[in-house]
Formats: sequence, C-alpha cells, structure tokens
Amino acid sequence: MTNDRQPPVELQRHLGAFDATMIIIGNIIGMGIFTTAGLVTEALPHPLLVMGAWATGGVLTLCGALTYAELGAALPRAGGEYVYLRMAYGPFWGFLNGWTYFLVSNPGSIAVMGVALTAYVGTYLPAVSMQHLLFSLPLPLGRLAISSGQVFAIGVVALFSCINYLGVRAGSVVQNVLTIIKLAVILAFAGFAFCTGKGNWAHFAEPVSGQFASDLFGALSLAMISVFFSYTGWFTSTYVASEIREPQKNLPRSIILGSITVAVIYLLINAAYLYALPIGKMRGVINIGEAASTALFGVRISRYVSVAIIISVLGAINSVILTAPRIYFSMAQDGLFFHQAARVHPVFRTPANSILLQGIWVCILVLAGTFSQLLTYTTVAMLGFSIMTGSALLVLRKTHATLLRPFLVPGYPWVPLVFVVSYSLILLSIFWSRPYEALAGLGIVAFGIPVYVLWRRNSLPKEDSPRDS
Repeated sequence: MTNDRQPPVELQRHLGAFDATMIIIGNIIGMGIFTTAGLVTEALPHPLLVMGAWATGGVLTLCGALTYAELGAALPRAGGEYVYLRMAYGPFWGFLNGWTYFLVSNPGSIAVMGVALTAYVGTYLPAVSMQHLLFSLPLPLGRLAISSGQVFAIGVVALFSCINYLGVRAGSVVQNVLTIIKLAVILAFAGFAFCTGKGNWAHFAEPVSGQFASDLFGALSLAMISVFFSYTGWFTSTYVASEIREPQKNLPRSIILGSITVAVIYLLINAAYLYALPIGKMRGVINIGEAASTALFGVRISRYVSVAIIISVLGAINSVILTAPRIYFSMAQDGLFFHQAARVHPVFRTPANSILLQGIWVCILVLAGTFSQLLTYTTVAMLGFSIMTGSALLVLRKTHATLLRPFLVPGYPWVPLVFVVSYSLILLSIFWSRPYEALAGLGIVAFGIPVYVLWRRNSLPKEDSPRDS
C-alpha cells in the first residue's frame, strides 16, 4: 500500500545577502530621517553634540546588530526575536513578543506610515487628504467617516500585501528598487548640499544662544529616544531567515552591513542639515528636510523633498509588510497563533494567510484612526524585548553551549552588554519622563497573557528547541 501523503509545503530560500541588506536599509530609513533631526536639536544645544548623538546611535545599533547576527546565524528560522526569546526563556515570552508586534507594533507602524504618506501625496494630488470626506457608514456606536486619505492608505497597504503574497522574490525586487532609489536620492541631496548648496560650515561651531538646561544627561536621554526611533528596524532580516540562502553567512552580513550603511547615511544627512541651517533654526522643526532644502536650494527645489519622502516611506511600508508576517507564521507553527497563519501557499511559497491577516488588521486600524497613540505606548515594549533578546545571547551561551554558532560576536561579552545596558538606560529614561505611556505599553503587553493561556489550552506545546531550517 503506497503512502499518498504529500510533504508539507515550506518557505523557499530565494533571498541573497544583498536582498536581506536592502530589507534592513529600507525598513530603517523611512520618514524619520526627514523629521527627527529637529527633535534631536531641540534637546541638545551644540551641533557637535547632535552629531555625537547620531554617531552614538550608530555604535549602539552596531552592537545590537552583532548580537542579533550571532543569534540569527545559530537559529536561522523565520520569526526573529520571537524565536530567540522562545529558545532562551520559553514560549510565554516568545508569545508576548509576537503578540505585541502583531497587535500594535507592526500593523501600527504600517498604518502610521500609510496615513502620513497621504500628507505628502496630497501635495501633488489635493484630492488625497484625511480631511476629504467621501462617505460615512452607520455603526451601532456611531458613524464611521471614510476619507480619501484613508482609502489611499488602504490601497497602498493592499497593493504591497498583494505583491508580497505573490512571492518573497516579488516583494524583494520591489524592496530593492525602492531602497536603491531612496539611497540615490539621499546621497544626491547630501552631495549637492555640500557642492552647490548655500550652506555654511560655521554652523557646526555655533551653539544655540541663550540658557540651556543644566541636566545634560537628561537632554541626551531625550535626544537618544528620538535617535532610537530613527534606527529601529536594524534586525528585520532575521524575520525572513527561513528564506535567505546560506543564512549562516548572509544573515549576519545583512544585519551588520545594513546597520553600518544606515549609520553613515544618517551622519551624512544630518551634517547636510547642519550645513544648511544653524542649530537655532533647526530646533523643534518637524519637516526638517524641507526646511534644509529651502535654505540650500530655494523654495522651488525644496518642493521635491516630498518625492524623496514618498519613496522612502513606500520602501519602509513594503519592508514591514514583507517581513512581519513571518513572525505570526512562526508562532502559528508552534501552536501559539491562529493555525491558519501557519499555511504556506502551495504555489507562491509565502505565508499567505499571515500576510492577509496583517493586511486586514492594518486596514481596520487605518479606518479606526486610533493607532498612533497605541504605537507610542509600545515603544517601551519594543525596547524591553530588544533588551531581553540581547540578554538571550548571554543565556543561550550557557544553556545551549553546544549549539552550532557559525558567527560569534567579536568582543563577547562586552558588545552585547553595551547594547543591553545602553538600551536599559534609554528605557529607564522613558519611564522617568513618560510614566503614563510606559505603563500603558506594559498594559498592552500584559493583555497578551490571558490570550496566551487560551492558546496553550487549545494546542499541545511543542518542544522548545530550534527547528531545522
């Protein structure tokens, strides 16, 4: 009697080191680089301190990248942090990580970027606006107003979700193109700024006039929170580890090279901003990219900054849509999420249901319009999970000493310790300066505890060991 049972459909390794690196660069460089510099200069009184904050952020990011590189090479399975936390601390902590990222962090960031995109697209297409009401739908608790901006944002999410549904290679090609264009535009801006722009090198030696806060450490902490936001996403290639060729080599390369590239880009673009404007005129300016471009090239050229932001945000949206569903896919494989999310499309070899589920949830958030504050709350959770993941490397070195590690962190244990301690200080500063938001973030994470209990009751726990990649 023959066995007609077909082998399970699995994800395929279609991505190389270049693809994985473009995913990281495209994810990190979104809208923040065109807006965050004004917030950093608001906290710090001297241009050299500003550049030092961005350089420090780059060094800390590299420490984190090296730490995650060892974990990713040793455990090359889809899911990233979820996999490492589950391995080091058990399924409970892995679940809380994946749950938080599904409930708010990833869909919320996509929704925020999609809605923000409408403001820049509206510069060229005035009909696209969050204020342009199309119709409203009656609901039991009121009416749901639908604007053209919401429809546009949902359309963007649907488009990129469909592309990534059709194959990781399709999503990766789109990511590569958008990221290359993004880098070319940023490098061109910086190059023309220094060569032909109407800037002044004296701006680098001019502190803000007036009185400064005596608490320089507090000011640095506030600045580093903004810098942290801008560097977030340097580990996203770990989410697609099951689809990277030779992940033992290419995954560490992508994380390290992507992080270094972004750090260099951030230092370059912030130097261009400071060359364009004295620090006093940068403080608190949200649209710093347009302000610097106006000072360098005039009003006519500055209008094209919106095009650069649009391309940058599109690349960041696609990167999250490409990578994040692999977290829920891995959770579902372990019986800690909807079991349908573990399905791999038989033709496209993608976690199709996870992509669809995320897309639907993003659209609901866009229509509800309540995601922005929730995303702020989860900053604490994101930092906390990063700290736990950095510590997981130390734990796994002891508890799983025989685990094959194709890549070892140079300077162990000091490099992961620097990462863990520095992120812990940033986390403490958030608790000190924004206690309400911090506690709300912990509440969102805690909401996953009863959900975890329900899922564990309905599924048999699997062995807490790394899967075969």
